[in-house]
Amino acid sequence: MTRTTTARRRRLTTVAAGASLALVLAACGGNGDSDGGGGGDMDDGGGGTAEDIDCAAYDEFGDLEGTSVSIYTSIVEPEQSQQELSYDAFEECTGVTVNYEGSREFEAQLLVRIQAGNTPDIAYLPQPGLLNTIVNDYPDQIVEAPEPTVANVDEFFSEEWKEYGSVDGTFYAAPLGANAKSFVWYNPTMFADAGYEVPETWTELMDLTETIASEQEVLPWCAGVESGDATGWAGTDWIEDVVLRTAGPDVYDQWYMHEIPFNDPQIVDAFDTAGEILKNPDYVNAGLGGVDSIATTPWDQAGVGVLDGTCWMYRMASFYATQWPEGTEVGSDGDVYAFYLPTDQTDMQPVLGGGEFVAAFDDRPEVQAFQTYLASADWANQKAIATPEGGWFSANNGLDINNLASEFDQDAAALVSDEETVFRFDASDLMPGEVGAGTFWNGIVNWLTGDSSQEVTDQIESSWPM
Repeated sequence: MTRTTTARRRRLTTVAAGASLALVLAACGGNGDSDGGGGGDMDDGGGGTAEDIDCAAYDEFGDLEGTSVSIYTSIVEPEQSQQELSYDAFEECTGVTVNYEGSREFEAQLLVRIQAGNTPDIAYLPQPGLLNTIVNDYPDQIVEAPEPTVANVDEFFSEEWKEYGSVDGTFYAAPLGANAKSFVWYNPTMFADAGYEVPETWTELMDLTETIASEQEVLPWCAGVESGDATGWAGTDWIEDVVLRTAGPDVYDQWYMHEIPFNDPQIVDAFDTAGEILKNPDYVNAGLGGVDSIATTPWDQAGVGVLDGTCWMYRMASFYATQWPEGTEVGSDGDVYAFYLPTDQTDMQPVLGGGEFVAAFDDRPEVQAFQTYLASADWANQKAIATPEGGWFSANNGLDINNLASEFDQDAAALVSDEETVFRFDASDLMPGEVGAGTFWNGIVNWLTGDSSQEVTDQIESSWPM
């Protein structure tokens, strides 16, 4: 999805131009103090601050002065600062203090904290499968979403996104942010200098990969899946994207719901297809080592070679826009950009994606107020304004795409909402936790370090809970 893919760019531009929601700007609190009290500054790129939000919009929450809400999440720096900044208006206008705790060990530690009775007020769950585990294993800990939150979700999100936050027909967790994972990061200048064009089909992508391997000293691809306790997740994204492109969305749905076994021949074939890149030493791991180095290379550092010229392509989600070193220009004419991971399918545009969901473990008024705020168009637009570096969007249909900071964010949001897009949520996040965030992650490491596609999928299938 670049300036070179003219037809798609025209379509995405039309989608982007069609969305509009004007933020109502007025003095928050009306005291006119230049220091803004305790709310802090929220620069919107045009001189606006948190005080520009009309506090009347928060009257529905009542008097919450002196209360606090604790958040536990996997969202850490640099995104953490943007998250906290987006709460300024809520804190300023309601008097609630939001205490934020981000952890790279979130997935493992949240269940430990629940078991120990040390739950946060709110957790941002990146996996619907984890929500399902919590509801089924700890039903007395989690609370259903309050009616005002439900009303916001019904108004601003599609039924599919509401379903991701539901278990057995009961709604618990409103969508927060969203991401599109079907992207390949590249260096526009390197491509132009070499005379390479962005591929528009999977066949063209493989042809380009072979051309780079034969013409250049630098290997075509770099990759990394190391992520602490969550090592392997970046590799599952590769497999899921390929399943959508080789087997199609119907098989994809059957796979994550276990209507077909994990080691179905169509899934084994997808592993093998991904392996044509990821397990080929002529194609990876540029500047980082051999194929097995993918398992030990941190996902957030693996793509840097695209910027410094030691790597041509890195497949990673839209949120990777926040991982580039400070000063990197992300744009179609900038230092780095990303194109849509192409497909040979002609009847659809499959897009893999994900997001977080706001689950609550307490029903105090301030907790319910914050849940409701996070499900609103007000918050989605404040979050966009609070992210001037880019790298964030939401499936909230009240989000004005023009508030998104960058060309890439607007393109990513438009891709997800494109009428030709067939969107599917990350399969590992929808699978039972012991598989999606367990044996699937571990299986990726085993696969990259020597096990065959058949061996790995057999191992994962045998781990599926009865």
